[in-house]
Amino acid sequence: MAAPFAELIFRAQEIHRENFNPNEVQASRLLSIKTGGCPEDCGYCSQSAKFETGLKASKLMEKEAVVSAAKQAKAEGASRFCMGAAWRSPKDRDMGALCEMVGEVKSLGLETCMTLGMLSEAQAEQLSDAGLDYYNHNIDTSPEYYDKVISTRTFEDRIDTLETVRKSGMKVCCGGIVGMGEQAEDRVGFLMALANMSPPPESVPINALMPIEGTPLGHSEPIQAIEFARLIAVARILMPTSYVRLSAGRENMSEEAQALCFLAGANSIFIGDELLTTNNPGQDRDKALFERLGVTLV
Repeated sequence: MAAPFAELIFRAQEIHRENFNPNEVQASRLLSIKTGGCPEDCGYCSQSAKFETGLKASKLMEKEAVVSAAKQAKAEGASRFCMGAAWRSPKDRDMGALCEMVGEVKSLGLETCMTLGMLSEAQAEQLSDAGLDYYNHNIDTSPEYYDKVISTRTFEDRIDTLETVRKSGMKVCCGGIVGMGEQAEDRVGFLMALANMSPPPESVPINALMPIEGTPLGHSEPIQAIEFARLIAVARILMPTSYVRLSAGRENMSEEAQALCFLAGANSIFIGDELLTTNNPGQDRDKALFERLGVTLV
């Protein structure tokens, strides 16, 4: 992480080119299928019921609405469709509807991903049997800094869920957030925790905190672009074959900052105007940027 910037980027580029086409970026779309009302106290999250953020809770979306959104995502260039629900864990009564969503979205020719909180072994098996390709469950930060951000779920709880996902046969999507007041050593610890998983996550979303008024981290200082690019480069070096996704925070990044991240080895993004509850650059801005960079979304 502390290597000269040019050397770090050069090494990351070498590794990236050994494993991926450097001029292709994988495009995912993220949809909140159940928003707000979460009982957890993640200090960055607008969807926690413990914070006054002005976000109204909603029920689980109907399957037809989810499939319609997936069709639109595919038409706009997405190859993976990610569905997120603001739960500590899904209730068994919802599993049938969730599995139907997976099947319908997968039938469109899209890769599928869900993030629903902690899973039991039976729930993971149901999702796997339904054809879910990826399950997202972020560790958020380093083990040492974790309790500064969240108190309602332990770091070990998250690792247990990831192991359950692995056993079911699904691929793992796991990353975290930077810019939450952590130190450089915490960022290293976060990446090392991911890289030391056996195997490492196939998909690694790296998020820059989007400060939200009403949350404990709503006034955090943003991470600087060069430091963020360093983080992406180290993630690429430590996890050569993983998709490293430049996730939340792109709305606040300059084109130059994003270009640095792609140069450092990021090769996946979320497309569309919105993530779960925060803004995203949108189709027109992304198209213009990638045309200038000579990058193709796949």
